[in-house]
Amino acid sequence: MARVISYSELRRIKDSLPDGSVRCIAEKLNVPVETVWNYFGGYGHKEGESCGVHIQPGPDGGYVSLDDTTILDMAVELLSEPKEA
Repeated sequence: MARVISYSELRRIKDSLPDGSVRCIAEKLNVPVETVWNYFGGYGHKEGESCGVHIQPGPDGGYVSLDDTTILDMAVELLSEPKEA
């Protein structure tokens, strides 16, 4: 399912993830970790695959159209899990 989100919101979600979350998401989806980094706007990762992220200029860093929200959904789920003490 496609979704549109602001670029800054996408980055805020990525920056809020606990350490190791990007690697965890990549392992669960059986994709290179660079693909997950690319999904969150890290375009310097040449080993990663294209993941249906389209950025359009605009306010708040622009708009990001996501063809598939699986990675975003997993990140949001990780953020909603209770933190261990």
